[in-house]
Amino acid sequence: MHATDVIRRPLVTEKATIDSEENNRYAFEVDRRATKDMIRKAVQDLYKVRVESVATQNRKGETRRLRYGRVTSAAVKRAIVKLHSEDRIELI
Repeated sequence: MHATDVIRRPLVTEKATIDSEENNRYAFEVDRRATKDMIRKAVQDLYKVRVESVATQNRKGETRRLRYGRVTSAAVKRAIVKLHSEDRIELI
């Protein structure tokens, strides 16, 4: 898998922005099949930074009721990547 296939997009939310400023941790939406080692290598290749740790979350899709029945959104895998104290990523 290429690095651009592993990392789908960075997550720029209020919580992720505060975490990146205070703790040097960045959140990404990643491919469901990606492992922590694959995520670490992809972030290092794309952003040219040193990764200290990777934490992942498998998030279930939520079910909503609509006029024509119940609809489930797709499940998503998130990765929270902690960088070396000297490295930064400019997402905005």
